[in-house]
Amino acid sequence: MASLVRRRCSWSRGYCLVALLALATLSCPGHFGAAAAAGEGGSGGKWHVVSVSSLLPGKVCTATEAPPNPTALSVVHRHGPCSPRRSRGDPPPSHAEILGRDRERVAAIHRKVGRAAASQGANATLQAHWGKPLGTSNYFISVGLGTPARDLCVEFDTGSDQSWVQCKPCGDCYEQRDPLFDPEGSSTYAAVSCGAQECREFGSRNCSSSSDDEKCRYEVSYSDQSRTVGNLARDTLALTPTAAVPGFVFGCGHKDAGVFGEVDGLVGLGRGKASLASQAAAQYGAGFSYCLPSSPSTVGYLTFGAAASAPANAQFMAMVTGQHDDASFYYLNLTGVKVAGRAVKVPLAAFATAAGTIIDSGTAFSRFPPRAYAALRSAFRRAMGGRYRRAPAPAPFDTCYDLAGHEAVRVPSVALVFDGGATVVDLDPSGVLYEWDSVSQACLAFAHNPDEAALGVLGNVQQRTLAVVYDVGNEKIGFAAKGCAKSFIDSQWLQCDAEMEMSTILDLPNSVTPPACPPTEIALLVQFCGRCCMHPLSARCKTTVQLAITCSPEVKLIFHPYLGSQGSLATK
Repeated sequence: MASLVRRRCSWSRGYCLVALLALATLSCPGHFGAAAAAGEGGSGGKWHVVSVSSLLPGKVCTATEAPPNPTALSVVHRHGPCSPRRSRGDPPPSHAEILGRDRERVAAIHRKVGRAAASQGANATLQAHWGKPLGTSNYFISVGLGTPARDLCVEFDTGSDQSWVQCKPCGDCYEQRDPLFDPEGSSTYAAVSCGAQECREFGSRNCSSSSDDEKCRYEVSYSDQSRTVGNLARDTLALTPTAAVPGFVFGCGHKDAGVFGEVDGLVGLGRGKASLASQAAAQYGAGFSYCLPSSPSTVGYLTFGAAASAPANAQFMAMVTGQHDDASFYYLNLTGVKVAGRAVKVPLAAFATAAGTIIDSGTAFSRFPPRAYAALRSAFRRAMGGRYRRAPAPAPFDTCYDLAGHEAVRVPSVALVFDGGATVVDLDPSGVLYEWDSVSQACLAFAHNPDEAALGVLGNVQQRTLAVVYDVGNEKIGFAAKGCAKSFIDSQWLQCDAEMEMSTILDLPNSVTPPACPPTEIALLVQFCGRCCMHPLSARCKTTVQLAITCSPEVKLIFHPYLGSQGSLATK
């Protein structure tokens, strides 16, 4: 098994294997039917029955299985227990801070697109340079830089082209967890001069000459007041121990400040020439893919080479190119939305704005044009009905529910419609309902733009558990359901600490229909930190069960037959 938790970003202290040894399945009676098995409720439409506890963020980092790709990197969330910030026991930022930074990033994207459009309208030529401001991203990867390779934990961002790390000497830098990258310690490091082509394409306008003796400078300023200033350089970037990008051009930062979560820098995956996606294309193919996990407490993946990374069930659509002025973003033709399996009545013009829609790994919550969002909100509220109490909604949300007292919640499915219905992508429940630290506030995880003309954004919360394939060479983007791992039935790695005290969430499939089949038996072997226990479970007709396991001093298995979203594993 190719475990994703293998480099520094996971900060592991020990792992335990949970393996499902046998699963006996029964055939359902014919009247049960494929429709119900697909999650269609008796009242019509498509629904998810989700464990309320599964919507809460976990406290311990868990990992999933990587796809068979030599470039596979683990992906961790900056605010989850897998992040370097949390590994030292630092508290996460407040919800107000998280939402505020997300608003800042969206505003920065809108400004960036607006500047590009204004410059294009004035027949001006934008010089390729760094410094177009966006907020910081939400996900980390671990890479090696230099020869010998130094492991670095960096953010990755599809909305940025530039890549940079903090370097020695750095007298004015933010605090990071790892030692600074030392260019003198790498035999393959080379500074980029002002006379180099890379400086003209990626660097600063401030070179005093085109001399090969003068170092090329760069500067990046972000909307949240973060910044990095330094020199452009080349070095070998190791994606994994067996996959590398020689001569990778990046910024070696010597004057940096901001809220980067103690990581060592940032890797850009935008469409521009400076991005890692572009620089790695000659060696691995013009594309990449990732899967963002259902919870900040679990681990996803990032791979390079679109053809090798595409799951068999991926649905592809054409990127929208040539109609927009900013070359960094990935544009899609979003034309509609479905709630509970039914098309929401939204005028086509509501999505067909001049600015278009992008997919972005750094924005958390999707932004729709106001009319389109209002239609989605109304359909979602009608589907939820009066089963759950409404709760106060923090901006930018306006549709929240109090789920206190409920073990499970019945959530209408939400699907995104592209190219007039040619492609329909069902979202995971974790991308529909977003819950804070308390079950008393679970919100529809979408927001609206300030006006109808603003750029739409497909955020990372809506991308959870989807394998997202960027086939840049063929100008296509694909989505595949359940992309982060094979199945819990195959295998699952868990992390535990030396004190045997933890609470974690197993990343099980996120939806289930209450079945009507006779019970069957599951044999489950739990090898937990050296303890091995075998117990039968009562299960129902090919559905995933939810388990609550207590392993000290004895093991008890509690089965909830109608909750198939996620199980919890805890020791006391």
